[in-house]
Amino acid sequence: MLNSKKIIVVLPAYNAALTLEKTYREIPFDIVDEVVLVDDASRDDTAQVGRELGIQHVIRHDRNKGYGGNQKSCYNKALELGADIVIMVHPDYQYTPKLIQAMCSIIANGVYPVVLGSRILGKGALKGGMPIYKYIFNRFLTLTQNILINEKLSEYHTGYRAFSREVLENIRYMDNNDDFIFDNEMISQIFMKGYEIGEVTCPTKYFEEASSINFRRSSIYGLGVLRVSLQHRLHRWGWIRGKIY
Repeated sequence: MLNSKKIIVVLPAYNAALTLEKTYREIPFDIVDEVVLVDDASRDDTAQVGRELGIQHVIRHDRNKGYGGNQKSCYNKALELGADIVIMVHPDYQYTPKLIQAMCSIIANGVYPVVLGSRILGKGALKGGMPIYKYIFNRFLTLTQNILINEKLSEYHTGYRAFSREVLENIRYMDNNDDFIFDNEMISQIFMKGYEIGEVTCPTKYFEEASSINFRRSSIYGLGVLRVSLQHRLHRWGWIRGKIY
């Protein structure tokens, strides 16, 4: 705990058997109370590896529900377990869990209710091996989103996120898409509710076992991001009523 806040780490996993242990071993258990692993119908033995590591809460989907669907299970379970702070870390070891304490401290001390681990602050993305086309794509989308949403994040696309219980209870994340666009819909909902988001610099690693989406799915994702950002702006203006708000 930090400041008497119960901290739960959630690991949305898909084919993460080779990297799960590395990720798990870096979790700071001096402050983390519990870990939830959700295996989204992996083709490998991710769930079994999790149990062997001693993860108490292992959920395995019988069918693949998608990245967003996986996160829904993660957050629902964490709230059920009484989490005050929920931090999502991808178990593919692309992000280091060593920043968990820093990110949770920001929430536990009432500075920000949401904290993102940003690959773009500093030189973490390119130094860690992010493909140049993805970096350019990331920068273009983030600029467009900041303009449409009228905020100033360094990036909207990180998979390293910490939330206060209040935020998760006050946004309609269960109404979001089950695919990768889920993350951006959550950020839109958070800003729409008037919450602020803090960021910390986060190094990243790109290697063969780390999860990633191909160019085609990246393009589909990019169009979805633009749709969500435009929807956010039009909802703010009162021109439409976005169903996720």
